[in-house]
Amino acid sequence: MARFVDHPAILFVVLFGLLIFAVGFGVFILRRIAPMRDDERDDFNAVQGATLTLLALLIGFSMSMAVNRYDMRKTLEEAEANAIGTEFARADLAEPHDRDAMKSALVQYTRLRWTEFQTRSLDDRKRLDAENAALQSKLWNQATQIAKDQPTPIGSLIVAGMNDVLNSQDYSEAARINHIPLGAWVLMIVIALFGCTVQGYGAKGKRRTVLLMTILPVTISLSLALIADIDSPRGGIIRVQPQNLARLLQSLER
Repeated sequence: MARFVDHPAILFVVLFGLLIFAVGFGVFILRRIAPMRDDERDDFNAVQGATLTLLALLIGFSMSMAVNRYDMRKTLEEAEANAIGTEFARADLAEPHDRDAMKSALVQYTRLRWTEFQTRSLDDRKRLDAENAALQSKLWNQATQIAKDQPTPIGSLIVAGMNDVLNSQDYSEAARINHIPLGAWVLMIVIALFGCTVQGYGAKGKRRTVLLMTILPVTISLSLALIADIDSPRGGIIRVQPQNLARLLQSLER
């Protein structure tokens, strides 16, 4: 399901088809099996209103969760760029040969992180993850070697800054795999199916009414696809752009 939600366009098409089927089930099957009497209309309207209200609340809460996660990913991308920039400046406190090696590795690391943020291909991400792990190990060894060569507060400062660099990457990745719970998706889709079925069951059969009933499936499908788009950092069109890493990379390469 998580991989499915990572493709909002496909999710929209599938949901729209399911919801149209639910409307048709209500129109052509339920109305024939259990025709609604006039004295049941008030009770039906209460059930229909409650179902759609609950669905609207769930969509609203899920949208809020997705937007909060999106904002967190942007904040952590900025924090990661700041951590790298700070460590780059602290590298000036090391000896010249250590300073140049560390700065060169930090520039390479920044470029790698910027590339990883914009990569969608699974194979490319695996390759970048391996390169990232190797480069992080190299940076940490450089920092610890400086601390051994300079057992002073300066060495400790450089090691602490490198620790922040490595931790910031972990925080960014943790935020990118933090999604809306699967149970929330299942609940929204099930209630949406019930809502569209009830909508079809309550239709009065006029052609104009049938056309209007397609509005609900379209609206629900678009809403859930938008939530999936915002909640999927590697899928869809709404993604966190590594603007801070790009700006940092430009400044480091001058």
